[in-house]
Amino acid sequence: MHFNQTNHHKRNILVVDDTPDNLRLLSAMLTAQGFEVRKALNGKMALTACQMVLPDVILLDINMPGMDGYEVCQQLKADDKTCEVPVIFISALDDVVDKVKAFDVGGVDYIAKPFHGAEVVLRIENQINLRLLQVKLQEKNFLLQQALDNLKTSQVQQIQNEKMVALGQLVAGLAHEINNPISFIYGNLQYAGQYVEDLVNMIEVYQQEYPKPTPKIQQVAKDVDLNFMIKDLQNLIAAMYRGSDRIREIVLALQHFSRHDEAEMKRVNIHEDIENTLVMLQHRLGEATERPAIIVVKDYGNLPLVTCYASELNQVFMHLLNNAIDAIEEGVGNGEFGAPSGDKGQLRVENQSCIPYSLLSTPQIRIHTEVTDLNMVKIAIADNGFGIEESLRSRLFDPFFTTKPVGKGSGLGLSISYQIIVQKHRGNISCTSSVGKGAEFVIEIPIDQPDILLQVSKS
Repeated sequence: MHFNQTNHHKRNILVVDDTPDNLRLLSAMLTAQGFEVRKALNGKMALTACQMVLPDVILLDINMPGMDGYEVCQQLKADDKTCEVPVIFISALDDVVDKVKAFDVGGVDYIAKPFHGAEVVLRIENQINLRLLQVKLQEKNFLLQQALDNLKTSQVQQIQNEKMVALGQLVAGLAHEINNPISFIYGNLQYAGQYVEDLVNMIEVYQQEYPKPTPKIQQVAKDVDLNFMIKDLQNLIAAMYRGSDRIREIVLALQHFSRHDEAEMKRVNIHEDIENTLVMLQHRLGEATERPAIIVVKDYGNLPLVTCYASELNQVFMHLLNNAIDAIEEGVGNGEFGAPSGDKGQLRVENQSCIPYSLLSTPQIRIHTEVTDLNMVKIAIADNGFGIEESLRSRLFDPFFTTKPVGKGSGLGLSISYQIIVQKHRGNISCTSSVGKGAEFVIEIPIDQPDILLQVSKS
């Protein structure tokens, strides 16, 4: 801007007065003092002159034909380009009301005619110096705001790093504490099943060899319901196998989700990472007392392996899916969804009579993936929850901003997701939503990261 130049620069003064004699007098006086002076005989010419070259100070007469000084000043202040130029009114009107109005429309000073040359010069120099100080203050404020934004970004990054380290330590501990006993159980189940089968065969042989057991054996067989026990043992062993498998799957999904030992970029299967994240959230997706189970619709495209920071991308999936579940549960609170399928009751929705649960929306999360024309992978996660108001969407990715109640969210999840997708993966993340119709978050990341692809291939 003009005022960033050195003090040796000739300051540009625009003098606006419909009296030519006044213009000549002021022009000669200010030129003699080293100012560059331009002249305008009316308000329209003054506005045009400001658009051509922005003046440092404007000397503005009040009484002019067509457009008086007050109106000229109002138009100057309404324009972003000229609103900060100091306007000094110079007029024969010396009434207090006139002076007050001059300041009300945006003037910074008022000089009454007849004026003294030294006074005019001094007031102009004061306004120029004041403007210089204002510009310096604005620059400092800008730098302070920039430093604050950088600090917030650093805080978010530090929190993210600490969370990932803590999660990695948790995974390592869980893997150590759970894998050993579950491997012991799973491995011994095979022998236990074989032993049980051998015992059952032995009992059957005894029954064949001694078809008439003693009364005591008959009584014991009746008490334990021997026939049922023999048939149910196989079901019990199979159930224990399934339970052990499920625990192993959960531990494996947790390890894959965290990828604690994979801090560098690598090629990964995005669908596997999404599936592992869904396993982690299974407890939240199931049927609850206040709503039916959340249906996850998977619309997967044919994706290649994607070069990314796998553990951090998993964190984004976790944030977005958690938020989708939260939105659906908020929708439950607003009467969007019915009770679990076993409940045959009714729900009263605002402005409607009682509606059977079966006719209400089913809570749903839809995950869509595809490769775009720009060689990007697109992952869209949509819910049919309560939705997000338009006034809030522009702030969704701001650090520490949250729409959730106190204690329900830190306002960091989407901010961290933005950093991971936009800054670390050079991608895009956006949200479309309308209240009552759910929300959709869309992630787009490059399939390859060209500048580090060579390093990844070597690893």
